[in-house]
Order: sequence, then structure tokens, then C-alpha cells
Amino acid sequence: MKTLIISNDKQGQVRAYLAKHILENTAVRHELSLVTDVDNAELVILIGESAPTSLNLHGKKTFTGSAEQAIREPEAFLHHAKTQANIYQQPNIVSMDQQNPVNIIAITACPTGVAHTFMAAKALETEAQNRGWQIKVETRGSVGTNNAITDVEIAVADLVIVAADIGVDLSPFSGKRLYRTSTGAALKRTAQELDNALTEAEIYPATGSISAANAFNPSTNKKQESTSIYQHLMTGVSYILPMVVAGGLCIALSFVFGIEAFKEPGTLASALMQIGGGSALALMVPVLAGYIAYSITGRTGLAPGLIGGMLAVSTGAGFLGGIIAGFLAGYVANLLTTKLHLPQSMEALKPILIIPLVATLVTGLTMIYVVGKPVATIMEWLTHWLKSMGTTNAVILGMILGGMMCTDMGGPVNKAAYAFGVGLLSAQTYGPMAAIMAAGMVPPLAMWLATMIARNKFEQSEREGGKAALVLGLCFITEGAIPFAAKDPVRVLPSCILGGAVTGALSMYFGVQLMAPHGGLFVLLIPGAITPVLTYLGAILVGAMLAGGVYGVVKRKKVGV
Repeated sequence: MKTLIISNDKQGQVRAYLAKHILENTAVRHELSLVTDVDNAELVILIGESAPTSLNLHGKKTFTGSAEQAIREPEAFLHHAKTQANIYQQPNIVSMDQQNPVNIIAITACPTGVAHTFMAAKALETEAQNRGWQIKVETRGSVGTNNAITDVEIAVADLVIVAADIGVDLSPFSGKRLYRTSTGAALKRTAQELDNALTEAEIYPATGSISAANAFNPSTNKKQESTSIYQHLMTGVSYILPMVVAGGLCIALSFVFGIEAFKEPGTLASALMQIGGGSALALMVPVLAGYIAYSITGRTGLAPGLIGGMLAVSTGAGFLGGIIAGFLAGYVANLLTTKLHLPQSMEALKPILIIPLVATLVTGLTMIYVVGKPVATIMEWLTHWLKSMGTTNAVILGMILGGMMCTDMGGPVNKAAYAFGVGLLSAQTYGPMAAIMAAGMVPPLAMWLATMIARNKFEQSEREGGKAALVLGLCFITEGAIPFAAKDPVRVLPSCILGGAVTGALSMYFGVQLMAPHGGLFVLLIPGAITPVLTYLGAILVGAMLAGGVYGVVKRKKVGV
């Protein structure tokens, strides 16, 4: 009898391998012919709780048993398989259209995990409920996972929507209809994205990779490749943010005792500097590299990524070297995972020995002999240029970064400018980060001002939205302006870009320094986190008044308001 043995690795990789290996040896002794594909199998033996939904087992004789029984009593296990196997009935695939209610589970996740994550979740919930659909959205924000999806909910779901800008583990959704999008698209074009999900969702295959960007739909083109690179980079940035915030604020607190007080051993200022600069920010580049690699290929990329990041620090390559090390480690580990085929008896050694060793050697030697010195030279030049550039160059850089922060309200352009500023913190360059955060507060503050100075042009709901935008703006959540930008992008975006560019230019002109990459005006509660304070506040006020005033003038009055 032609037999196919499948082991569910949810019960543990070692146990799954051992159970399958023992059963295969026993089957050979009982003269069972082993096959490797479902179509040729006359009997399918499943070691685990259930059949993987990605396989079409309909009409096949199937037996399911536990790994413990397969290991302890393989003879009895095979006897039961031959005598108690039942014809497998493939679960019906629910027909989904606009008229039939759909059961949806979704995940939202963005790099900072503060605004887009939760706003996209709310938008999906509201639109689905308006259609009479059942939906549960799991948010993966800065405080962790909320409203977690269970295995039972995955099993009964008709459709999975993943709105994420960072790597997300998709392995639990193997065999389910899955549609991927971004948090921005889910927030701004919610109805369109749900329609697309119905028609474009595809069965997600079991890949064994944690990467959200490349595990699904492996066919690549230039647009998909660039999106994947962006998502991997943002995954790394999302993991370093809490570390950079804590480290930067500890450094700022050390300056309270005097700019050079930390140089005195044994003092509190010295301890704070050791915590912030010597530990938190020292880990920034290795963690960035490690989680870029983790996003690409999962756990097998983490060790070589972290090691490559440490080498970037030791060679002076800085955050640019860390980014290179992360991508190099991730793609080398992924190549070994997918292309290196070993005898079955050695497969278990791949993730714990062979891949980490080879990927680490390739990454490490490349960083030391190829990447390290050239990138270190570039970083040294960049740092020197930023610290010594004249007023004109500083103003131009501030305008560019400020405008980028207001271009897409938390989208790729915004995050590119933000990641640039965060990376410079590791090089003790704090000016660009100040311009970036100041400009990022302008759009929501400007929308609030516009609803105040041109009240008769806004509906009551928009005026209430302006109040919410005020709070979000003070917290440096640029996404607070998205509801206004989505309704009137032709007028909102140019107004905000103008205001943000002016704010960024003023911040750089006055030489403002910012130690923390997030927190908005609440960072002012930490003495020394922002210097000088008054000119910083002035830059924000000028930009917000300019953007709000321009939009208040050019906005069309709502009929009937």
C-alpha cells in the first residue's frame, strides 16, 4: 500500500522528526511503499492533532494519531492506521461575496505600534460591521498583542486579512484564504481593501518562514521586492524604538547634573550615561540588524543578524553597517533554509547548527573584510558633515526632512525620514531628530487650528475630529491628520508639507537638539531632553499656524454647514 506520512511540527520539531523517522522505518519493515506526494498515496498517516488545510486530502484514506504513540508503539500505530483509516472529507470552502456574511480575522501592525495599528483596526471593524460581517482584529502595537486570535477562531474563519508594515508570523494561517495589505491602505481605503480581500485572497501555503513580506506570494517583481525591503527595515526599526527612547532619555537625565558631569566616575550622572549611552544605545545597531534578519527568515536569521550588528559597531560602520549586516544575514540564512538539502537524518541540525554557523561566518567575514571599513568611512564623513554643516545646509536638510514627515502621514516616506533620524542618534547626532519630530507634530496640530479659525467650513464631526487631532499632535502622532487628508488630500497635503518644511528648517536653523525619538511635547517633562526649548516650541507653532492658516483659507465651505 502506498503510504504518505505527515508530521505536524506544532508539537515540537524534534518530536515531530523522531515520530516520523520511527514510523517510516517501521513501515519499510512491514513492506509499505512510502511516497512523498498526496496524489499517489493510498493511505495518509497524520502525526498530530489535525490535517494541514493546505493539503487536499479529500477522498483519501486517512488516519490521525499522536506523536507519543508513534514513538512508543510504532507497530500498533501502523496497525491502527491500516485498520481504522477513514475517508477524509475536505471542509467546504465558503463562497464569499458581498451578499453573504463573512467571518474575518485580521492582524494590524505598524513600525511604531502607536497610531496606524489601532486606527486601521478600528476602520476594518467599522466597515465589516456595517456590512453585517463578523470580524475580530488582533493589534500588535507597542504595548504588545491585544485581542489575540485563538486557534479555534483561525479554524472557523473564512478570510484572513493582514494589514501590516512589518514582519508578521503567518504560519498559523497555513491553508487559510489570506489577503495582505498595509495599515495605511486599510485605514484610508477600507471598503476597497475589503472588496479586494474577497476577490484576491489566496490560500496561504505552509512555508516555515516568519517573514510577512516574502512568505506569501513568492512570485516577485520590482514593486514587491522594494515593499519587502521596506517592511524588513521597518521591522528592525520597530524593535529598537523602545530601546532608543529609554537610552536617549537616560542620557538627557545625565545632562541635568551638567553637560560633562557624567565624566566623574561613581556619580549618578555617570551611571545614567552608562545605562543610556553605554548600554541601551550600544545595543541599538545589533538589535536593528538582528530583527531585520529575523523579519526575512525567522529565528534562523536572528543570531547571525545580531552578530553582524555587533561587528558593524566594532568596525565603526554604525547604523548603515547594521542595516547591511541585517539584510546580508537574513538573505544568507533564508538561502540556506530553502536551497540547502541534507539527508533526512541531518535535517534537524540545519536550524540549530548549520544555518547559524554558515550564515554567521558569511556575514561576519563580509562585515570585517568587505563592508566594515568603507561604510565606517561613509559614516564618519556623514557624522562630520552633519555636525559641521553651515546654516544654509542645515536649513535645507531640515526642510527636506520636515516635508517628508508630512508627505504621507506615517507612510513609507514619513518612516524613511524617521528611520534616518533614529539611526543618527547612535552617532550622537541629535539635530535631525528634533526637526523630524517637530515637523511630525505639525499636520494634526494644523488640522485642529484650521477647524478653529474656519469653523464654518467644517462639519460638526470634523470639528470634533480636530479636537482629537490636537491631542494626537501633541503626542507626535502624525496620523491624527489622516481623516482630513483622506477627505481632501489636494488641499491638506500641500498645506501640511509647507508647514512641516518650515518647522524642520527653523528647528535646524536654531540648532535644536532632541535626545528621544518619540513622545512629542511630553518629552519636555524630562529636563534636558530638548534644548533649547523655547525656539523648538516656536518652530512647531509657526509651522502649525502656517499649515492651519493655509488650509483654512483654501478649504471649500461645506454646503449646509
